[in-house]
Formats: sequence, C-alpha cells, structure tokens
Amino acid sequence: MATTTQPRRKIRERRDDVRRRVLRTAAEMMADGTPYTELPVQRIAERAQVARSTLYLHFPDKSRLLLALADEAVDALFGEAVIWWRADHSDGVDGVARAMRQMISAYREHRRVLHALAEVAGYDPEVAEFWRERIRRFAAVVQNRLERERRAGTVDPEMDVRPTAQVLIWTVERTISAHCHHDEGAGDERIARTLARTIWLTVYGTTPVPPHGDRRPANR
Repeated sequence: MATTTQPRRKIRERRDDVRRRVLRTAAEMMADGTPYTELPVQRIAERAQVARSTLYLHFPDKSRLLLALADEAVDALFGEAVIWWRADHSDGVDGVARAMRQMISAYREHRRVLHALAEVAGYDPEVAEFWRERIRRFAAVVQNRLERERRAGTVDPEMDVRPTAQVLIWTVERTISAHCHHDEGAGDERIARTLARTIWLTVYGTTPVPPHGDRRPANR
C-alpha cells in the first residue's frame, strides 16, 4: 500500500506545484501591466517553466485559467461582507464600514483579475455564468438576512427583500469598482463610510442600531 500511495502523492504534489506556478505567473504578468486578454499562453508557460501541453492539462483554455484566478479574488471581495451580513449588527454603521473597507482593499489587491473577469464575462458564457453564480450566492446570504429581519419586525414590513438585496449588492460592487478605477486610495475611507451609511439606512431606516429586545440571533 505504501509503495502505491507514495507515487500517487508525488504525482499530486507535482500537479499542485504546476498549477500554483501557472497561476502565480499569470498574476505576476498582469501585475506588470499586461491585460489578461493579451497574455499569450506560450509566454505564461515559458515563465512558469512548464510545457504548453502541461499547462493545457490543468487549464484547457484561458477562460479556465481566469476562473481559477477569479476564485480567490471573488472570495476575498465578498468574504468580509458575508461575515457582516451573518453577524448580529450590534456594532451599527461602524461594522458595515469595516466590511466596506475590507471589500475596497480586496478589490485593489485583485483589481486586475476582477477587471478581466468583468471584461471576459461580456463575451464568454462560462465566465459570465461563474460571475452570476457568485453574485447569486452572495445575494442569497443578503436576502436570507433581510427575510429574518422582516420576520423579526426590525425592518420595514413592506420591504421587497429580493430586489433590495440585488440593489444593495450591485450598488456596492459597482461603486467600489468605479472608485478603485478612478481613485488611488485617498478617498477609500469616505467611500467606505458612505456605502456603510447607505446600506444601514436602506435596511434599518433611521434607527441607529437594530432593536435587540425582540431580535432573533443571526445564524453564523
């Protein structure tokens, strides 16, 4: 058994190493200023020191390579916001602002990949579906929270939670994208606080913090 397991482990480790090198190389080339759509596969393979045929074993086309890069970028973008939507919101607007700061920071760190994702999604159905699915997952988190808040009586009972969740998500994503494209960082705090206030007022109206007496604990 040991003699069989060890070669398999080594093969898996080599495959993982090749995958990491290719992804790291593509990210580095984009960081140098080359748009993703202009990255030649041959150059990626050469810089990663792998055969082109080997690269294609891991990533059959550039769309699959982009999706692998985008996995980490999208998780980083939405991660802190998901945590906030599942929290108890006892820290009020400050908690939302903290999540917005993290989203802005994540967007800046992964902006080239996220820009490529948006660009390629415009003409590649597989990439477009990846992005829609990630938005749907995040929307489900927001929508579920708004539904719980409505049942608990802590938000406007007339709130239409599904479109409200969609509006909040696209407002935040588009605002951060446009802001990071035009601002080098000086206005990050102002945008974070403005988005936080917008989200808080949309969800809770003028209430500074949600009432806790009749509040149901949020699921983590």
